[in-house]
Amino acid sequence: MKHVVRERLLEYAVWDRVTRWFHWINFCAVLSLAAIGTVILFAGSLGVTDSGKVALKTVHVLVGYVFGLNLLWRVIWGFTGNRYARWKAILPFGKGYVREAREYTAGFMAGSAPGWLGHNPLGKLMVGALIIVMLAMGGTGLILAGTDIYYPPLGSTMKTWVAEDITRLDEVKPYSKTNINDARFKEMRSFRKPFIQAHGTLFYALVLLVLVHIAAAIITEIRERNGIISAMFTGWKVFDKEPVDRDR
Repeated sequence: MKHVVRERLLEYAVWDRVTRWFHWINFCAVLSLAAIGTVILFAGSLGVTDSGKVALKTVHVLVGYVFGLNLLWRVIWGFTGNRYARWKAILPFGKGYVREAREYTAGFMAGSAPGWLGHNPLGKLMVGALIIVMLAMGGTGLILAGTDIYYPPLGSTMKTWVAEDITRLDEVKPYSKTNINDARFKEMRSFRKPFIQAHGTLFYALVLLVLVHIAAAIITEIRERNGIISAMFTGWKVFDKEPVDRDR
């Protein structure tokens, strides 16, 4: 465990560089996707043309690829990163978790929460929820990319499904009826419907979780003063007493 003592405070290296890069790439990607998605959602009211919708959706999908690849890398890093980046340390499982959550909650309410180098027990709940929602968002997003603007990984399959003549798949384009079989196109859109509904619901769930996450980080920073926010820039947390998970 790398740590230094500074002015009676204990500094510990916690978040490795990969974890920090993931966090901020994810933050920028989610913010961009939410902003573009909101414009797409209200495109009709805003008077956006069909070509404008295609452009917006194309950018949305491209940013979505960055989001998905970054998330996939984080999943892998959960098995290979440092001890605080691993799934065992960031998900709300394991022996004694319920007891730790009770102790942390009681301490937090009393203003004397035990310090945690990694995610505290309540933070683990938030991380678990965020990971699940983001994975679901990524999965449904890939399906929508294929069924709407025919982007990979399902774009070619969807084109083949709706094309009147599969030898002319290059003519199948978003918002165009050229080489489209109406009956099969309706089938494809029926297949798409539950995924777009799920994607929309997940969007609101993710926005709520992100807002709660930010608020919790700010409150914890004010109450505990352990550098929970600055640690995502520097990698280091600061404590005035030994963290409870130092030797775990």
